[in-house]
Amino acid sequence: MGWEKTLDRYGGVIEERLKTFLDETVKEAGDYHSFIENVYSDLEEFVLRKGKRLASCSTLLTYKGYSGKVDDRILKVCVGIELYRHSILVHDDIVDMDNQRRGESTLHKKFTDSYNPYNTRFGEATAIFTGNIAYALATRAIMNSGFPEAKVGRVLLLLSEGYRAVNESQILDLLFEHKDVDVNEWRVMAGKRAASLFKVTLLTGAILGDAPEKDVSLLGEAAENMGYSFDIQDDIIDSFAAKDEYGRSPCLDISKNKKPLHVIYALNSADQTKSEALKCLLGKEFLNFGEIDLIRKLLRESGGLDAAKQESRKHAEQAKVLITQTSLTEDVKEFFTSFIGYIEESLNWYK
Repeated sequence: MGWEKTLDRYGGVIEERLKTFLDETVKEAGDYHSFIENVYSDLEEFVLRKGKRLASCSTLLTYKGYSGKVDDRILKVCVGIELYRHSILVHDDIVDMDNQRRGESTLHKKFTDSYNPYNTRFGEATAIFTGNIAYALATRAIMNSGFPEAKVGRVLLLLSEGYRAVNESQILDLLFEHKDVDVNEWRVMAGKRAASLFKVTLLTGAILGDAPEKDVSLLGEAAENMGYSFDIQDDIIDSFAAKDEYGRSPCLDISKNKKPLHVIYALNSADQTKSEALKCLLGKEFLNFGEIDLIRKLLRESGGLDAAKQESRKHAEQAKVLITQTSLTEDVKEFFTSFIGYIEESLNWYK
């Protein structure tokens, strides 16, 4: 796919810059304390694990779509965007009690196993502080990028607003594990999660690339729609993808009593029998294969899966329309519309 080759191409360039930046940070830490040096080294390993670099590539490509170039300044900003994204992931893993990220130990698990395997408090607390450090390093990278001070200030404000929104969404996500939720309440939470991240990444590129204010507004709205579509798709993957495909056990969110959109639709289905049957399985820590199959059957037959897919597609189509209305270069428009199309297409894989 064209969009995947684009991510591979620019993601590799960004990874090189990330490594240089983090190597220097590790060396700085080693000058004053060996343990802090180890912490930064573990953070570097975590950040540099193989991934698509969608967040930073979105910033880079949006910038390129307005400025017509990829320069040293935007690459420095992309380092900051990746660190910003990973600061969120570190904390997300702790809250969700996940032990793996991209096939390796999560940071809090790594700290626990390496330094004090008999005390999870140490590993989790160290990871919380390391996530905060990653955010501080993100702002440092952006501040030292060389862009005009006014633009940098605008981007840092965008970053802080996005970070606040993501943390609010995490609180709501936790709350939803303990209460009944309707679709409108889910939208509030989701609008502050994936939608917030897409907005930060796209608008950073637009602001630094001197996009017209009309385009900044269009991209903000497009980013929200992309975020909703992506969030719904990602949650469906959690319920329906096989472990060897996704790298994690299926229905993990449901086992934690989380309320993704397809589950909310199923729980609010007119078929109360199926709704009650699904409710009995929510929050069960260890789901066997039969229970996972039953959950999937209930999600399908209640209409929850189809309703969520329809909503994801609606947001995807709206995002594509908004992207085409901007003055981005055609190649960058094609990248984003192709990626959005992939989200839509992937919804057909889970039935």
